[in-house]
Amino acid sequence: MKNKTTLILSGVLAAGVLGWFAVRAANSGAPMPAASVPPATTNANPEAAMTALFGDPVIAQGKGFTIKQSQLDEVTAAIKANYAAHGQTIPEDQLTQYEAMALNEFIDTKLLLQQANDADRAQGQAEADKAITELTKEAGSLDALEMRLKGSGKTLDQLRSQLADSTTANAALVRELGVSVSDADIKAFYDAHPSDFQQPEQVTVRHILFMTIDPQTHQPLSDDEKQAKLKQAEDVLKQLRAGGDFAALATKYSEDPGSKDNGGLLPAFGHGEMVAPFEAAAFSMTNNQISDIVTTEYGYHIIKLLDKTPAHKVEEAKVSDNIKSYLLRQKLAPLAPRYLLKLKQGADVQILDENLKEAVATADASSTNPPPATAATP
Repeated sequence: MKNKTTLILSGVLAAGVLGWFAVRAANSGAPMPAASVPPATTNANPEAAMTALFGDPVIAQGKGFTIKQSQLDEVTAAIKANYAAHGQTIPEDQLTQYEAMALNEFIDTKLLLQQANDADRAQGQAEADKAITELTKEAGSLDALEMRLKGSGKTLDQLRSQLADSTTANAALVRELGVSVSDADIKAFYDAHPSDFQQPEQVTVRHILFMTIDPQTHQPLSDDEKQAKLKQAEDVLKQLRAGGDFAALATKYSEDPGSKDNGGLLPAFGHGEMVAPFEAAAFSMTNNQISDIVTTEYGYHIIKLLDKTPAHKVEEAKVSDNIKSYLLRQKLAPLAPRYLLKLKQGADVQILDENLKEAVATADASSTNPPPATAATP
């Protein structure tokens, strides 16, 4: 599918802020997307450090729940990490708005979980398990996914629980508002948007990276250090040409923290998703071919092409769940804000952080009183 549809129809999009940003931040381990940098290999946790210094105050509460600063900090950090994974940052003057959005969804989730019945919880757990399966496939293995989660200070059990809460809350909202999407609705959408389900040509590769920038500062190494890295890359390439096992050598030598523990395997990617020299080499090869040394801004790479998939239209059956999630969100959009505001009023929800109180109130007001619809323009 095109990028637009990939974003709209993600299989875990219904998880909302609490699940979506955390999942994508944890699973953004491909090291060479355009306008991105390799993640720093550090276990530093600034949110935990702030909590240790200033405590962990309750910032919102309502009947049956409280939300602490550390819980919001975790979600905010995931949002920032998701932006950083795409080479972007949240403008400082918009940070409170993003925090308010995250806190609002946190509160909504807490309230909806109180409305959930056994069927909602079973559906939510099933959808969370499915999302974990999809993320594991993207990462290449469960071990690789756990490594990426560990780097963001999260465990697999925490992610599974977080996703289950989000998907259970979503199931409760769908049931409470009585919305549904039929098979006919799904087919009609699929048939009406043929171009959105075109999968461009993609390749799947393994690679070994010999990094020529400092992983912490991203500053270039010295010329002598670069020369040593090139010599090491040449030695490993000789081993590969002599029949060495690519995955084993990637695990041993690669300096890409997102793929080395999975034998250098990267998720399938299309044109425009990697830096130019890396992409050009990958798409120029045939299956099982090993490249010469490829130089990028990150360092020296050796690439092995595993598979090349031609452009094609994705079958309806493979995207039906994603279409259903999208159409449900479309139907929920005009109904959910007033229902959620009613739940907040019934639970006597209070925002105790003065900096967020006004922003949350503004968000509630804008969602329940949208501007008048205007005529669509071509």
